[in-house]
Amino acid sequence: MPTDQAGAAPLPLVYADDTLLVLDKPAGLLCVPGRGEDKQDCLSARVQAVYPDALVVHRLDMATSGLVVMARNPVAQRTLGDAFAARQVHKRYEALVQGNLAPPEQEWGLIDLPLIVDWPNRPRSKVDWEIGKPSTTRWQVLESLPGATRVALEPITGRSHQLRVHLLALGHPILGDALYQGAAAAAFPRLMLHACRLALPHPTHGKLLQFHSPAPF
Repeated sequence: MPTDQAGAAPLPLVYADDTLLVLDKPAGLLCVPGRGEDKQDCLSARVQAVYPDALVVHRLDMATSGLVVMARNPVAQRTLGDAFAARQVHKRYEALVQGNLAPPEQEWGLIDLPLIVDWPNRPRSKVDWEIGKPSTTRWQVLESLPGATRVALEPITGRSHQLRVHLLALGHPILGDALYQGAAAAAFPRLMLHACRLALPHPTHGKLLQFHSPAPF
């Protein structure tokens, strides 16, 4: 397995061909550089140190771990971006949420709450029925635990912090979420949210590619 630019850790590579890369991003690592010298270490920089042609297609929050795809040429980047925009990319997350969340009446429940960035309190987002953008998440209970519930989450839209704010709106914030769970988040080593499945059409030949990364919690 290739190493990152510092040579200190293996690059979290899941799949590679001449057109795209799939990575398994660890929690606590930015996808792209942030502002300031202390925010230059990120997944894209580590990948580009090994694959200089790698281009960003989408992102995960810094606190979220899991599967991320990058393109290896501008045409593939545009094609993959179009596939995301057309909702041809299937994403599934796994999370541990606070409290015992009752299963939906059907196999999958639906959260349909409009979201907008909470500018006075950014980077937080919030539900806003007047000017919020349509935001939809499918959810399913996987396991009931003492004081917590393991859930599967499938974002239909891709708003900022969508899964985190939607679960908060249900009264069951994701464990370890310093932004939305409050002081109780300190009891957990990380945000308990992981992008565990990714399915997408290959940008060159269109064949469906599917990837799985087990939740590390």
